[in-house]
Amino acid sequence: MAQKRDYYEVLGVDKNATEDQIKKAYRTIAIKYHPDRNPGNKEAEEKFKEAAEAYDVLHDPQKRQQYDTFGFNGPGAGGGYDPFGGASMNMDDIFSMFGDIFGGHAGFGGFGGGTRRGRQQHRGSDLRLKVRLSLQEIAHGVTKKFKVRKDITCTHCHGTGAEAGSTSDQCPTCHGSGVITHTTQSIFGMMQTQGVCPTCGGEGTVIKNKCKHCGGTGVEKGEEVVEIKIPAGVAEGMVVNVPGKGNAGQRKGINGDIQVFIEEEENDSYIRDNNDLIYNLLLDFPTAALGGEVEIPTIEGTRLKVKMEPGTQPGKTLRLRGKGLPAVQGYGRGNGDLVVNVSVYVPKTLSHEEKEAIEKFRQSDNFKGDAATKRSIFQKFKNYFS
Repeated sequence: MAQKRDYYEVLGVDKNATEDQIKKAYRTIAIKYHPDRNPGNKEAEEKFKEAAEAYDVLHDPQKRQQYDTFGFNGPGAGGGYDPFGGASMNMDDIFSMFGDIFGGHAGFGGFGGGTRRGRQQHRGSDLRLKVRLSLQEIAHGVTKKFKVRKDITCTHCHGTGAEAGSTSDQCPTCHGSGVITHTTQSIFGMMQTQGVCPTCGGEGTVIKNKCKHCGGTGVEKGEEVVEIKIPAGVAEGMVVNVPGKGNAGQRKGINGDIQVFIEEEENDSYIRDNNDLIYNLLLDFPTAALGGEVEIPTIEGTRLKVKMEPGTQPGKTLRLRGKGLPAVQGYGRGNGDLVVNVSVYVPKTLSHEEKEAIEKFRQSDNFKGDAATKRSIFQKFKNYFS
């Protein structure tokens, strides 16, 4: 068995920490390792339980004094202090005991259903979808339609889980409370913990005659066409959460969510760099040498006229402010830039007349480049490989 860590170390507070500091530290850790944020992650679950155990001791003045005095080897502990009196601490115990930390609900505002104090309302599971977007769709935002196979409300019992005319009785185990209380003996005396009633699943009632269509669950398999609005500016790897469109909760419970994972198609014209777009302009030699006006396509579908100065060198960059992608809502403001990298096109084949024209310039010092230009090109080359 792994050796217990010091409770102060677990919460990341010093031994003189106030009750508010302890509560704040615990809430931070609990949110980070909450099971709804880390589904199937056993390590996160253990850290969540470890933090709950540390908080249970340190926020109670009497338990804290005992721990500060004796550590894990308190009187009668048999060499190993257990604040829960030998009983294993499960998630229901933690949620019911420390509901105040999460604002009265284990889901603490958006991270899943969890278990509440009192009667439980079932929550449907979340669904995951992937959507592949073009750069143009990302620039403007888009609404996508999906045909989703999922749990829907039972069409026979309308979600009640009971046959027509059937009634529900108070649960004989929990007497309608939805929870059962466990009393255990610990070093500090009798200790009570609460958990979900195993008979009624936390509902407080038991159906007499279950629906034959859904078996009493209140849900059945079905399909729904779901419209999902994806905001402008999203990026590869982002997740758009659509509340209430996931699987239906059993017996008129809360619907789950749909999580839409964003994938991004490659674009033939632009390279994305966060909210900036990089465009490679292939400039003809006469325009590079003499200057002139060129057109730059934008992601909006328009074309911007840009004046090129005479003697424009390959590798020159232009930055067109605000012509990139918009920042996704909540992750910044405004638009990125359109960065134009200038390349000069050198034809692979020339006519006889073209060769003669260029030959006339071969011996001209003006076409050989000055020392400053050569040094600049060399430095760019050096930086590229460094």
